Amino acid sequence: MSGGDLTVARTRTPVVAGWFTDAEEPDFRLLGTRCAACSSVFFPREDSFCRNPGCEGGELEEVPLSRRGHVWSYTDGRYRPPAPYVSDPHVEWEPYVLVAVELAAERMVVLGQAAPGVSTTDLAVGMEVEVAPGMLNEDAVTTWTTWHWRPVEVA
Repeated sequence: MSGGDLTVARTRTPVVAGWFTDAEEPDFRLLGTRCAACSSVFFPREDSFCRNPGCEGGELEEVPLSRRGHVWSYTDGRYRPPAPYVSDPHVEWEPYVLVAVELAAERMVVLGQAAPGVSTTDLAVGMEVEVAPGMLNEDAVTTWTTWHWRPVEVA
């Protein structure tokens, strides 16, 4: 610090605890749970019981979900989202993109926001995308973390 600069490091805090790792890429993952009895995988995670109605129930274990999947659907959000998303009503609103992604290995669809700079014109149903760490909001002391979906670069 120099000349009275009081730069304070912000605390990184997940918007929802336990839904994703605190790792940077390439180790960042969404976290689900798998039932030991029927192998059903859940996201958001379930910590108390297996939600599969055909299962007698079994131990649930935390499992990292696939990093990649395919766009199942997408849309632009032209409304201010509800909590925990934070928006200042005095600041001009910017639409955002929501992406529903099918994770092939888990055979489930996970909803999330597209990475900053990704618009609906950048997406197509069936396109491969990957999960990436993201920031939802920050204030003077906290950076609220989340996940984003972004298109996979084709080599």
